[in-house]
Amino acid sequence: MVAIVAILTAFGLVAVYSASFVRSLVDFGDPYSYVLRQGVWAIGGAVGMFVMARIDYRRLRPLALPLMALTILLLIAVIAVGVEGGGARRWIGVGELTLQPAEFAKLTVTIYLAAWLASRGGSLRSFEHGLVPFVLIIGTVSALILLQPNLGTTLIILAITVTMFWVAGATFLQMLSLFGSGLVAITVLALGAGYRAERITAFLHAEKDPDGIGFQTLQALIAIGNGGLTGLGLGASRAKFFYLPESHTDGIFAIVGEELGLLAGLAMLALYILLMIRGYQVARRARDEFGQLVATGITTWVAVQAFLNIGGILRVIPLTGVPLPFVSYGSNALAALLLAMGVLVSISRYGNDRGGYLDQHPVDRRPRGAIIRRGQEP
Repeated sequence: MVAIVAILTAFGLVAVYSASFVRSLVDFGDPYSYVLRQGVWAIGGAVGMFVMARIDYRRLRPLALPLMALTILLLIAVIAVGVEGGGARRWIGVGELTLQPAEFAKLTVTIYLAAWLASRGGSLRSFEHGLVPFVLIIGTVSALILLQPNLGTTLIILAITVTMFWVAGATFLQMLSLFGSGLVAITVLALGAGYRAERITAFLHAEKDPDGIGFQTLQALIAIGNGGLTGLGLGASRAKFFYLPESHTDGIFAIVGEELGLLAGLAMLALYILLMIRGYQVARRARDEFGQLVATGITTWVAVQAFLNIGGILRVIPLTGVPLPFVSYGSNALAALLLAMGVLVSISRYGNDRGGYLDQHPVDRRPRGAIIRRGQEP
């Protein structure tokens, strides 16, 4: 698992440099500006991952509520005094020292919700003690992120939390209610804002306006098509010369496909699938429900975010504007992911220990998860 993360992160630095050096030269007069920033955050994130991996993840459980409270305060601060860019207000800070709380909210919400779900017991299956509080918790965070606006991150958090709710033992009727109301809400949100409606139109009818709303969708497909089976060669992309918008962030998978071809794209997909399999194995083997749920949430986060990014570039789904995990340029996104992977490594290391922290701090290990449920007590 650590090896896969290391490979993706290292490859991401190469891909970011290749995809960004033209824009970096124009924006800063230095072709290395973006990749150097990404490298600094990659080092910092790797240190954070190592630290989190050395800490027993169960020590995070008492911190769940303070972390959640801090997250909500930061999300409110973004709306009140955040830095605006690209028509959105998603950062707080000054100059280069900026923080994007929504990226770290994916981890803190996962930890808080895991602690909350693990404490519910059988009451989770009731509407008044299970579904209603769950909707209030997730609705509050989602609303604050939507106000930025940031629909892509909201979708990822919803995917994480709903999966955790199901694994914790939610009933079929509760899940049906969530999916029904969620589908209506997402449809209203997608069609309610002009730029979101344009993304739907670009997905369905990009060819009708190739120089307008369909430009990014079509240029991504052209780039991948140019790459063929083995690609044009590392650094030889044409799309990054301002044909493909956001080539070093949202569109980096298209640049990889153009330069290294279909084979490299399939190799990346294989790494994400292996990481997903390994993450869910960690969840299944954890001896306590808190560890199971945190591992499930983190793994779902990586899997869903990779699907949203790659699916949007390949025109399988509408573009959502989320970065490709570990590969796209984005300092806060990379740091948050690496911290989360450190927690996942900690669950792998300490989640099935005997005679350690778990035995000194007994927890309810009754199997209730719908996916990782076990037939009998360990």
